[in-house]
Amino acid sequence: MRHSQVGAVTRDFEGGATDPVALSVILPCYRAAGLAIASAETLASFLHGRISRWEIIVVDDGGGDFPASPFGANWGTGGSVRLIQLPKNRGKGAAVAAGMRAATGAVRIFTDVDLPYGIAPILLLESIIRTRRIHVVIGDRTFPQSRYATDLPVMRRAASRVFSLITATLVTGGFFDTQCGLKGFRGDVADALFALQRLERFSFDVELIYLALTYGLEIKRVPVVLEVNRTSSVRIGRDSVRSLADLARLRFNRFRGRYDCPQLEELVATECSSVTETLR
Repeated sequence: MRHSQVGAVTRDFEGGATDPVALSVILPCYRAAGLAIASAETLASFLHGRISRWEIIVVDDGGGDFPASPFGANWGTGGSVRLIQLPKNRGKGAAVAAGMRAATGAVRIFTDVDLPYGIAPILLLESIIRTRRIHVVIGDRTFPQSRYATDLPVMRRAASRVFSLITATLVTGGFFDTQCGLKGFRGDVADALFALQRLERFSFDVELIYLALTYGLEIKRVPVVLEVNRTSSVRIGRDSVRSLADLARLRFNRFRGRYDCPQLEELVATECSSVTETLR
């Protein structure tokens, strides 16, 4: 065992390869150990042979329901599965951040633990980021090509639409779908963005997009098809109030300088300079 951050314990189950990690996939979960184990093993089997070197990081957000040896498969030298266990429940944003900060991949993707959009889109995001050097790639359920659940409770759909409208109007400048559970980042961008992350619950997605837009990062959206939806823990009343409060905190954090990041400023300036030189 080794400690990756204060209070969090990391356990590794890997094949011992030393090559640089090409892809890190983070699966946050809470009291869903059985599902997390099944999803990690399904994903590992899929990635084996398709990605030269990969890692899956399962983050238990204080659920405490994992057995001592949760991952029994042997993936040879191609990949690894890591389990990070937070000592208490802090929220999806905190779990994703813990996984991203522990990740080492050149491309880093997080998705929901039930793999709601399937596995193939993970390879799509990896390919876009790797080949085109895009900073951030996100799933977007509002595209005409996307298919999303229409049998959700009326109140949940209404609350989601209202929050999306408020967010797009006040924060993200037209990005209506901030909450899709599929997002990918270039490794250097992930290092910088998740070091700045302050929100620990559901609004963390909004914060990440807000930061990316603030620093002029390139964001690409891709359509998604919902295949399964089993793990939502949203409570309409409580989480709606929290989410609206979090939107106010974004502005406050920026005003207080909590989002200042010379690393991102330098990254964007360097890449813009490179493009200018290429076009001359």
